[in-house]
Amino acid sequence: MDRICPIIWLLCAYGCWGSPVIPRAPSLPGLHGELQSPLFPQPYPASLSELWHLSVPEGYRMQLTFTHLDVELSTNCYYDSVTVMYEQKILGKFCGQENSADGHHPGNQPILSPGNHLYVMFQTDDSNPGPQQHTGFSAFYQAIDVDECSLPEPEDGSGPLCSQICHNTLGSYLCSCHHGYELRPDQRTCDLHCGGGLYTEPEGVLSSPGYPLPSPHGLSCQYHISVEPGFILTLNFTGLFHIEHNKQVNTDCPYHWLQVSILGRDPVKLCGERSPGVIRTHSHSVELEYHTDTQGLSYGWNIQYSTQRVQCESPMVISHGRITPNLPQYLYRDYIHVRCYTGYKLMMGGEEINNYSSVCQNDGQWHIPLPECHLIDCGDPTPLLNGGVSFLAGTDNQYLSAIEYHCNEPFYSLIGGVTVNYTCAANRKWKDQQNNYIIPKCFPVCGRPTAPLMSFQRVLGGADAPAGAFPWQVFLTTKGRGGAAVIGDKWVLTAAHNLVTEKTNNLIPVEEVKLYVGGIDVENLIRDSPLSIASLHPHPQYDSSSSMNYNHDIALIKLQQPLTFNHFVMPLCVPADDVKYTTGLTGLVSGFGVTETGGISNKLKYLRLPLVDQDVCRMSINHQKQKSVFKDQIPSLTNNMFCAGFPEGIKDTCGGDSGGAFVLQENERYWAAGIVSWGINCGVQGTYGVYTRVGEYLDWIKKTMEGN
Repeated sequence: MDRICPIIWLLCAYGCWGSPVIPRAPSLPGLHGELQSPLFPQPYPASLSELWHLSVPEGYRMQLTFTHLDVELSTNCYYDSVTVMYEQKILGKFCGQENSADGHHPGNQPILSPGNHLYVMFQTDDSNPGPQQHTGFSAFYQAIDVDECSLPEPEDGSGPLCSQICHNTLGSYLCSCHHGYELRPDQRTCDLHCGGGLYTEPEGVLSSPGYPLPSPHGLSCQYHISVEPGFILTLNFTGLFHIEHNKQVNTDCPYHWLQVSILGRDPVKLCGERSPGVIRTHSHSVELEYHTDTQGLSYGWNIQYSTQRVQCESPMVISHGRITPNLPQYLYRDYIHVRCYTGYKLMMGGEEINNYSSVCQNDGQWHIPLPECHLIDCGDPTPLLNGGVSFLAGTDNQYLSAIEYHCNEPFYSLIGGVTVNYTCAANRKWKDQQNNYIIPKCFPVCGRPTAPLMSFQRVLGGADAPAGAFPWQVFLTTKGRGGAAVIGDKWVLTAAHNLVTEKTNNLIPVEEVKLYVGGIDVENLIRDSPLSIASLHPHPQYDSSSSMNYNHDIALIKLQQPLTFNHFVMPLCVPADDVKYTTGLTGLVSGFGVTETGGISNKLKYLRLPLVDQDVCRMSINHQKQKSVFKDQIPSLTNNMFCAGFPEGIKDTCGGDSGGAFVLQENERYWAAGIVSWGINCGVQGTYGVYTRVGEYLDWIKKTMEGN
C-alpha cells in the first residue's frame, strides 16, 4: 500500500477527472538556466513530489537537455520518474541510468517544447533501494528562437505572416515591402506607393515599382532628387531599361513614360528599350515622373545617381605672388590663399590687406576677387637732425630702394664715415649694411674753425679776430662782462667766479646770466635774444668767500634748446683723458675784454701765448706777494691751474676775458686746455695769466653733462 498512493496521485493528475490538472509550480525566469533534483548530486529523498514551471518570452521555444539522470529504474517508470509536459501533452517520462537497456533514459537528446514553456515533475516513492542509492537528475534549459518566417501559413486562412518580405528577428519577426510599395498599419500587408519621394543623400539608387518585374498598371509615381546647392547630379541608368513604346504612333511615349525634369531645362520623356545611359544634369535638383496606363507591359528602369562638386574657374597667375594650393581643378568649398613674394604686399581696392583667402561658392564663382601684389614701401626715411638723406636707387621708398644719410659737413659728421647707406628691407624698415635698423646720428665736429688764422695778435691790444675763427666763443654778461666756450649743442664752459657772488658764494639767478654766440661784434650780438638757459653748474668745491681762493674755478651752463652749428657757431673739443701740458707749447685765447688803452673791446680779439713752467709761475706769484702791500689779496697757485704768457708782459688776457677758453691745437683740432681765471694786473712784466686746468676736471664735466 505504501507504493500505491503516489501512483494513484500521478494517474489522477493525467486523467482521473478529465483534463489534466497541473498543480501550481514556481516559474524559473530567464532565457537559460539549470534545473536539479533536490540534494543533487547527493541521493534524492523518498516520498518526493516536485514540480517546476519553465517559461521564456513569447517568440521563443523552450528546450531542455538532461546532462545527468540517475533515477530508480522500473517498468514504465512506475515508482520513481521525471516527467516533462507541455500543456496536456507529455513530452517524455524518464527513469533509469544512462546505460539502461529499457530505453527510459533521455540520453543527450534535447527535448523541444512546442511553445514557450513546459513543466518538469519529479516523483519518488517511499524508498530509494539498491546497494548504491540514486542521485536524481541535472538538466539545462534555454530559450530557442522561433523562425516565424519559415512556419507554414496559419490554418485559419488569414494568409502568410508577411505579404511580401518576412524578416526573422530574435524572438519575433518583421515584414517589409518591395520598392514602390509601403507597409500597411497591420504591419503585414503591402500596398503600392510611389509618390512624393524626396532623396537628399549625395548618392543613391531608384527603380520603378517591382523592378525588374513588370510595373503595375495605372502608375503615377513622382521622385524628387534634391541635394545641397554646390553639388551636381549625374543620373546613370543601369541594368534593364524597358518602358512600353508603340513605334507606330507618332506621338513620343504616349502610354508609358519616364519624364526627367531638370531645373532650368525643358522636361524630357523617355521610353523604349534603349537605355539613356549617363545623364549629367549640371543641376542639384531633378524631378522624375513615371507613368503607366491600364494596359501594356513595362519592366521599368533602375537609376544610380551620384553627385560631384561644382567647379570654379582656375584663378589667374598672380604677378609677384603665389596661389596655394595648386590644384588641377577647383571645386565647391575649395579654398585658395594668395601670398606675395618677399618685398611685396597684398592690395585690394587700393587698400592693403593682411591676408587673403577665397572659397569656391555653390554658383561656381569665387566669393572674393583676386588681390594684387605691390611692392612694399618703408615710408619716408627718418629725417636726420643736422644732416640729410638722398636716394641712390629706387623710388617712392619701395623695397630694395637705397638711400644715403649724410651730415651737414664740416660742422657735423657720422661716426665711422662721411656717409652711410640704408636699404628698404622686407620688414618695411630701413637697414644698413650690418642689418642695423637704428638711424645714424650726426655728431658735432669740434675744434675745427672754417676761418683759418693767418697771423696771431694780442688780446690786450690785439687785432680783431676774423669771423668764424673762434666759433666756440661766447659773450657772457652777469655782474660784468665775461667769456665762455661752447663744448656741446646744449653745454657751455666758463669760470665759476662768473656765476657766483663774491664772498657770499651764492649762485647768481639764471635770469641775470646772458649768453650770446655766433658773432665777433658785441653791438650786433646783443641785438639778438640771448640763449635760453636751463641751469647753472659751478664746481661744487669752488668757494668765493675769500678773494684769495680761485681753486676749482670752472663751471658749466646748460641751455634749454640745442644749438645748430655752422660757420660761426661750433663747439670746442674737451681734453683727452691722457692730455699733457707741455711748457712752451703755444695756445690761443680770445675775448671781449680790456684793451691796452684800458677800454672795453666791442670786437673779438685773440692772442697767441705760450705755456709757462709751473715752478716759474709759482715763483712769479710769490715774488709779487713779497713786494705788494696787498699780499693777502693775491691767490695761490694750485695744481688745478697753469700759467701762460710772456715774461716781459704786454701780451695778456685781462678783465672781461674771464671764463674764455685757452685752446691748444692737436691733429688739426683745437681743445679747451684752460679757462681764463685770474691774474696780477694785466700785461705787467714778470707776471702771467692764470688759467683753470680743464684736463683735471674731465670726470666732473662728464658726470655733470650726463646727469643733467
